[in-house]
Amino acid sequence: METSLRRNSWLTLNLLALALLVPFPSSIRAQEAQEHHHPEPAPAQSAPMEHDHGAMTAGPAASSFAAASAALLMNLASGTSLNPAAAGMHAGHVMKGAWTLMFHGQAFIVDAQETGPRGEDQVFSTNWAMIMATRSAGKGAILLRAMLSLEPATIQQGFYPLLFQTGEEADGEPIVDGQHPHDFFMELAFAYSRPLGKRSFLLLYAAPVGDPALGPVAFPHRVSNDENPVATLGHHGQDSTHILYDVLTAAWDVDKFRLEASAFHGAEPDDQRWDIESGPIDSYSGRLTWRPTPEWVAQVSRGGLHEPEEHDPQDITRTTASVLWFHPTASGHVTSGVIWGRNYLEGDRLTLNSYLLEGNWNFRKNYLFWRVERLDRNELFGNDPAQEAIFAAQGIDSFTVNAFTLGYTRDFFAKKGWLIGAGADAILYRYPSDLDPFYGSSPNSYHFFLRIRYQGAGSHSTTPGHVHPS
Repeated sequence: METSLRRNSWLTLNLLALALLVPFPSSIRAQEAQEHHHPEPAPAQSAPMEHDHGAMTAGPAASSFAAASAALLMNLASGTSLNPAAAGMHAGHVMKGAWTLMFHGQAFIVDAQETGPRGEDQVFSTNWAMIMATRSAGKGAILLRAMLSLEPATIQQGFYPLLFQTGEEADGEPIVDGQHPHDFFMELAFAYSRPLGKRSFLLLYAAPVGDPALGPVAFPHRVSNDENPVATLGHHGQDSTHILYDVLTAAWDVDKFRLEASAFHGAEPDDQRWDIESGPIDSYSGRLTWRPTPEWVAQVSRGGLHEPEEHDPQDITRTTASVLWFHPTASGHVTSGVIWGRNYLEGDRLTLNSYLLEGNWNFRKNYLFWRVERLDRNELFGNDPAQEAIFAAQGIDSFTVNAFTLGYTRDFFAKKGWLIGAGADAILYRYPSDLDPFYGSSPNSYHFFLRIRYQGAGSHSTTPGHVHPS
């Protein structure tokens, strides 16, 4: 009875927090009602119109250059990373003078059930919302963007249960078998873009809280991960830098390529989730992105991170590569992503790899999603130093873990840009027998969830050949 009451109270808190997180101005609703003639748009994503850089900037007027620059800015996903263009852009929007305002976001209310000695049950919500404003500035354009999350309020005990996940801290202790919440301020960023010729653009990005040029699009905003309610296990080897501080990025966008360099403060957020942190610029990264067609985006990147983990202060060299694909179909879409990340721990002289295959298939109101992960994990006993020392004495410094996820979501409400669906998934794990005494022989994780998404009443194509969806 006590467990049931506690779970119901957390469900109520999550619903209240969601209502606060996703307010939507009546002016935006009114404008969308005028602009879109279909009161109940289909949930399927639609392909964007294609625009050539040269065609958009061929005219002599400054407004032509500014339009192309604004299109490039509105394409940005997390930080300056890119999703495939074919996914289109879905967001509520309204004009306020010279500014174009856009909003989108989503939330999952999740009941997690885990088996095995280390398994836990919990009701929680993962969520985020984005507000973006763009306007012309001479021949260029500027962007202001905020991404916010109420996860500090909707995730209890400082993390939600996720077997074999590690990284960051809760109440001063390293998190093991759990995923930390995002900070309330996920991103506060300014960006500027302007043409450098007919097919070339300068892009500048500055963020007290933001995402440097390292890794793929972060998992909450990655189109191939839209339907999965929980984080990837390889998050801290692939895209954990999507919330860092004092980020500066310069990029040269030319034809189908983007070359970027970033400088930033390398420490990941502490367990005080409501504040904005700061520190010296002590870390650097570079990334090359290639967009061969509107359906494909590939990137390679490398960065040096200065003591990112508070509980294990050592420098890390991170290398990543990824390919994202999105293909519209008559009834929806198919999308997938392949991601590799490698952390080299300078102090321990230890190399840790992570591999991920993920995707989803949307057909009408249905979504089938999957995830396959293989990763090296060295912190499974970070909160048990005695056992960690025993394994170290045996020459065991990491464990290779495999995780297989299969899930399904079905939309039952689609109106004026809102999509509400219900779903479930299951995760199966495989790992060395050395871990059997601690995890059991075959633990599983199950998630039952309600997904709420605002993506605007239609697809708004705004980009020169590549668009940011979420």
